[in-house]
Amino acid sequence: MLVITRKKGESILIGDDIEITVIKVEDGGVKISINAPKEVTILRKELYKAVEEENQIAANYDLKVIKDIRKK
Repeated sequence: MLVITRKKGESILIGDDIEITVIKVEDGGVKISINAPKEVTILRKELYKAVEEENQIAANYDLKVIKDIRKK
């Protein structure tokens, strides 16, 4: 893991085509911009984790229950 300090207006580069720039620094938060190719997926980690958890629940769901619901 790389930990660096950046100030407003400063950037970091990831590879040749991803740039992350600090836009605003506020109490308890930082606003950043991400410039990346369209084919690069960018997700907030908390949303990714929530979807992952929902998928896990769905994968473990009893198919019999689903079939019973469809009959009603």
